[in-house]
Amino acid sequence: MKRIAIATGLVFAGLLCAQAAEPVVGNWTTASGETAKIASCGGAYCITLTTGQFKGQQIGRMSGSGDSYDGEITDPKAEKTYAGSAEVNGSKMKLTGCALKIFCKTQNWTKQ
Repeated sequence: MKRIAIATGLVFAGLLCAQAAEPVVGNWTTASGETAKIASCGGAYCITLTTGQFKGQQIGRMSGSGDSYDGEITDPKAEKTYAGSAEVNGSKMKLTGCALKIFCKTQNWTKQ
């Protein structure tokens, strides 16, 4: 009986952790078709490419919660970093990177 209570407690704890996860966390298909993993890292969320030419490279770091995040995003091909923001809406995410706050580019990513 004690084992059942412990197992039940562990299941509920796992469900609560899953519900508490930020919607930005997970694997995303980028605009170019590569996969990027967004995971918690040191009080923020790090974006790391897991496929493609720049596999293993961290390309961003954001802070925020719910559906709105801000931080920096790097174009690994151009080796340039921009002020960025992300808006999550279900399985879609709109990422915007800006240089000087006036030259902006937006990409749409899809959660896997």
